[in-house]
Amino acid sequence: MAQKYAKDQPAGFSNRIERVAIVGASGQIGTPLATALVKTGKHTVTALTRQGSKNEVPPGVKAVPVDYNDESSVISALKGQQFLIITLSGFAPPDSHSKIVQAAAKAGVPHIMPNIFGIDDSNEALTSENPLSADIKGITADIEAAGLSYTYLICSLWYEYSLAMGPLWFGFDFPNKKLTLYDDGTTKINLTTWEQCGRAVAALLSLKELPEDADDTSPTVDSWRNKPLVISSFLVSQLDMFESWKRITGDKDSDWTIEKVPSKERYQQGIEAMKNAQDPMSGRMGAAMASFVRIFYPNGGGDYESTRGLDNNKLGLPKENLDERTAVAKQMVEDGYAAKLFAKAAGGS
Repeated sequence: MAQKYAKDQPAGFSNRIERVAIVGASGQIGTPLATALVKTGKHTVTALTRQGSKNEVPPGVKAVPVDYNDESSVISALKGQQFLIITLSGFAPPDSHSKIVQAAAKAGVPHIMPNIFGIDDSNEALTSENPLSADIKGITADIEAAGLSYTYLICSLWYEYSLAMGPLWFGFDFPNKKLTLYDDGTTKINLTTWEQCGRAVAALLSLKELPEDADDTSPTVDSWRNKPLVISSFLVSQLDMFESWKRITGDKDSDWTIEKVPSKERYQQGIEAMKNAQDPMSGRMGAAMASFVRIFYPNGGGDYESTRGLDNNKLGLPKENLDERTAVAKQMVEDGYAAKLFAKAAGGS
């Protein structure tokens, strides 16, 4: 696609993304994205909400109820929007994303951030061996076939969420003070907080939409057209996380039981648990076990800032404090975050 310039656009073109729609604005990643966009004061943010939903959208976001089984309802809600962000639950029907893309195309929305918030897609082994990896090629091909542009987010795993969720994620069993290290626990991987994801998307959409002319080399939204936005908060190992936990709690090594397991052995355990699961939730737990340990393989692609670099500086993202975010995870643990999430999933809400 040929490069477009602001100088060539019709009269009245503002060269700014002012109207942003979000699917899933009350969800885990949708909430910080919507909140950060509102905070800029540069965007009108519209949340498409399921009719009858009791979930509340962040302050400053306009909620528009839609019937996702009625395409005309979705098209109507998306009319006039310049950018659409799609965040979907892992339990959403498989065809949901494609249906939303088709509706967006018919509504005239030119640019989409699809439901891709994950690992480094340039590492084929990592993506192919990760049971929870998004179908990036399929999703982006679907968007391009609809005649739209896309930008997706490479942010790896979410730090506080993954730390708080329990031993199948980062190996931390907080109630029993037991830590399972993958290999020797020193493999460093990139991780990102929800807030950093929100800041990144808000910073991107606060840039000029197009370069003014061929001499304009400043970053624009169009700089990431049909490309990933690559960000991170931390490059840390399991032992780095443990040291952070000890700093904020005063725990000592002697307070914890620490065991080591080969990462590839634990990965196979997760795959077998997924294959032999008697119900969908057990299957997802096996998939989570395999997916999260896979990213800790030594030289396995979890550290992508060393191989492909980050877009943090281009967007002016801040350096975050690991201990502050570990304290957030600690509060999530104390609030029973994981148990509530599992109960919600089991209830189908």
